[in-house]
Amino acid sequence: MLGLALLGACDDAPRVERGGDDCQAELVALRVEVVTADGARVSGATVTATNVTSNVSITGVTDEQGVSTAVNESLAPSPVRVVAQAGSKVSSAERVEWTCDSCNCVPEPGILTLRLNP
Repeated sequence: MLGLALLGACDDAPRVERGGDDCQAELVALRVEVVTADGARVSGATVTATNVTSNVSITGVTDEQGVSTAVNESLAPSPVRVVAQAGSKVSSAERVEWTCDSCNCVPEPGILTLRLNP
């Protein structure tokens, strides 16, 4: 009997749309990991991302795991230049592209590891 009740959910009958929005309410963030030249994670490093077209920037600080998620899709759709700094150590700049649809923009790569120069 239960099996017949479940089969009713698989038919082609019209369904009522919930009217919900499939777009994410939160901004999509780029995960930035900052490491030393020998690969140790760096807590307290400053991560700065700059839109190469508008020159608008977002700055964040890495947490105790050496990760920052401050860089987000508000800088999209133009490419973004990302760099990290801890004291006198600076990483090379990396470029991140954003792929956008009607709802959100997603970074490519989704995770960026910045290595501080020795």
